Amino acid sequence: MKHYSVLLKEAIEGLNIKPDGIYVDATLGYGGHSSEILKRLTTGHLYAFDQDIEAIKSSEERLSKISKNFTIIHSNFVHLKDRLEELGIKQVDGIIFDLGLSSPQIDDKNRGFTFMEDAPLDMRMDLSSSLTAKEIVNTYSIEKLSNIFFLYGEEKMSKFIAKKIVSERLTKEITTTKELVHIIEEAVGAKYFNKFHPERQIFQAIRIEVNGELTVLSDALPQAIDLLNKEGRISVITFHSLEDRIVKQIFKNESEINELVKGLPEIPLEYKPRIKLINKKPILPSEEEIKENSRSKSAKLRIIERV
Repeated sequence: MKHYSVLLKEAIEGLNIKPDGIYVDATLGYGGHSSEILKRLTTGHLYAFDQDIEAIKSSEERLSKISKNFTIIHSNFVHLKDRLEELGIKQVDGIIFDLGLSSPQIDDKNRGFTFMEDAPLDMRMDLSSSLTAKEIVNTYSIEKLSNIFFLYGEEKMSKFIAKKIVSERLTKEITTTKELVHIIEEAVGAKYFNKFHPERQIFQAIRIEVNGELTVLSDALPQAIDLLNKEGRISVITFHSLEDRIVKQIFKNESEINELVKGLPEIPLEYKPRIKLINKKPILPSEEEIKENSRSKSAKLRIIERV
């Protein structure tokens, strides 16, 4: 189960790594980005976060072959500041976020992330958390399901799909990915289903809800900016428009002078921008990368520097 790190070279180069610096990989996964950071450190240290115990085991083995200068933290990156502070770390030189799912997570059919395989409806990144895809599908109201599908999946047939799910579960609990795909197809009809593949959008939406992904991102990015030393950098790789919108907005707000004081001859320090954008437009994968790994097609990389 090989994992391919998307925009690897661009994201790592974007961090401008100093051999003696302190770096954070907020999304360790199977260690692609962490390995590259670790190779560039001499006296520096890497702190890597993940909530998936399988990924941690695999990465620990991979990283220890490179160097001992790393610490893995079994936690969601929403606790970035607290977990680092517990280890005495108050400032860092760079942070990377790769918001895609690891290939082994997608390919492990028992995790229920993919609609291509029949599997239990799970989709938890942290297997110790209680909310599963099965619970969402079987207990959320039509309104709540419809909102999730529309907001997180940007699926225009959300209402029809939510209605169909709720009517199907009255007779039998929905427990597998294939059952859900079948219900989605019945709700929208074969023609729409085969043309637009709404199951992609619906599975994405449920996964985001299970793992609270957008809330977590909105909470974590300001923490990451707080943690940066001067000239420290953040690289963020997103895979869908909702994530990218959040990243773009937070970076925009933090890199511009506050509207309240624009035009003043002297801008008070607390109103000055905290960061500058390294790339105004997101960096996209090359044609070669997309050919090599089709999952990289929707990836966007944004990089900022603390000023």
